[in-house]
Amino acid sequence: MTPVDAAATSPKNSQQNPQRKPQQSLVLLFVGLLLTMLMASLNQTVLATALPTIVGDLNGVNHMSWVITSFILASTITMPVYGRISDVFGRRPVILVAIGLFMIGSITGALASSIEVLIVSRVIQGLGGGGLMILSQAAIADVVPARQRGKYMGIMGAAFAVSSVAGPLLGGWLTEGPGWRWAFWINLPFGVLAMLAVALFLPAPKKLGADRPRLDYLGMALIAAATTALVLASTWGGSEYEWGSPLIIGLFVAAAVLAVLFVVVESKAVEPVIPLSFFADRNFTLTTVAGLITGVAMFGALGYMPTYIQMVTGVGAAQAGLLMVPMMGTMLLTSVITGMVVSRTGHYKTYPVVGTVVVAGSLVLLSQLQADSAIWMLCGALGVMGLGLGMSMQIMVLIVQNSFPVSVVGTATAANNYFRQVGATLGSAVVGSLFITRLQDILGERMASSGAAAGGSSVNNLTPEMVQQLPDAMHDVIVGSYNEALMPIFLYILPLMIAAAVLLLFVQQKPLATTVEDGVRATSAGSPETGALPLLRGDEADSDEIAVDDAEARSGPSLESARLISPSKTR
Repeated sequence: MTPVDAAATSPKNSQQNPQRKPQQSLVLLFVGLLLTMLMASLNQTVLATALPTIVGDLNGVNHMSWVITSFILASTITMPVYGRISDVFGRRPVILVAIGLFMIGSITGALASSIEVLIVSRVIQGLGGGGLMILSQAAIADVVPARQRGKYMGIMGAAFAVSSVAGPLLGGWLTEGPGWRWAFWINLPFGVLAMLAVALFLPAPKKLGADRPRLDYLGMALIAAATTALVLASTWGGSEYEWGSPLIIGLFVAAAVLAVLFVVVESKAVEPVIPLSFFADRNFTLTTVAGLITGVAMFGALGYMPTYIQMVTGVGAAQAGLLMVPMMGTMLLTSVITGMVVSRTGHYKTYPVVGTVVVAGSLVLLSQLQADSAIWMLCGALGVMGLGLGMSMQIMVLIVQNSFPVSVVGTATAANNYFRQVGATLGSAVVGSLFITRLQDILGERMASSGAAAGGSSVNNLTPEMVQQLPDAMHDVIVGSYNEALMPIFLYILPLMIAAAVLLLFVQQKPLATTVEDGVRATSAGSPETGALPLLRGDEADSDEIAVDDAEARSGPSLESARLISPSKTR
């Protein structure tokens, strides 16, 4: 036998070729999960520009808010439910159900003949959409240890940046071209590819024994009811109804009472949908509260920014979307770079703190803008915000996941995302109501003092095109009112971000796990018995190779490996 033949048949070399396949499988799985996240994030941004045309065609302008609210409500309610169920039954079947529901909702929306059918389709989409993002994040935790997960989470975070820019542009192109129904049809190819990747490459769930865990149906019902009351109160307050109206007050009271009942039920439940024991973990509590605050600040600050840009600069919707590119570009860049650095160094505590402080700085910059400020100043301030968000958002999810074993990582991820979504809903509603109230007061005062007649141009029917065609005196009054109504609100949000930064200072720097806890140990690459992908190991962090320690799988984990497999018990 020649040396070449001996080398080719040596045990070491015989294990190298099979490693290629698992590496490729992980990449393909990750692409599928990335498509899943893109579906969910693009769904909202594509409809943003298509919505006026959609509701006009379906004669449902008076129900336009429900097209958005129905999706937000359904997706928020189902987030914690998906997390818990996926921990019990396995990630693969649950994420396939979520994608399937989202696709059914997309088909129903594409075929909608009335605004009522469209709203129902959005509810169905939301029932699936609530699981798309959190299950994608949790699924990565099933196959990649925390030490290597940072770079994957960073790329996932970049998906939000891409969708925020591409969505409005794509929505405008589809509406003006093939038609708004393609805003729904476009989800189908993404969904098919995502389902194939998940079905083929995500490890099969473990078989449940006779002691199958009981689901917390009462807890699920209570959190759904509490969330519904809170979302409706936040969405309707200040727009459909006055904040002090009996309905809004009643909804807030109902949300508070239901939340208390939920805590009582969860404290006694055998398999709670959100275990209260999570909050005993310092890192989970701190990052969850900081995530909620960041959701309030981010969506509160950005919700009306495109409208402001159009009103003040006079550009169209597509151009306004392009002016948001600096923010999304810096967010994409820093999200990916931060994730890679965390994976290489294992240190993560600094980045969310610095990122939150940078976001706070961007709020100060935005608050100083004037109606006649240069465009580059606006873009620069948004770019600074993207810089901070990219350093913090996905790393906070990683910190949460690293605090718990894989057996409950779906529940923990879902709980963290749930509270962030609640914060986003509250931020959008409260800031929107405050902005509209301030705008009405300031515009009324300035119109009266300048002697200019409104000419029927109330806040409700002002459009960017209309404002640009007004005489200079009236144009300046309206543009100045928009600036003075919105920009100081950013200073109101500033204390929240400072509080979030202070909270994150107390995050404990725990070692990032270098193996997947509770992971299935395969005896060979792509073992047909388990269907599991071999797992990335920390001692191969630099080479990113995938390997399975066959000897350890046969004889049991070593003392050092046992310590790494159970970091929650040793840290």
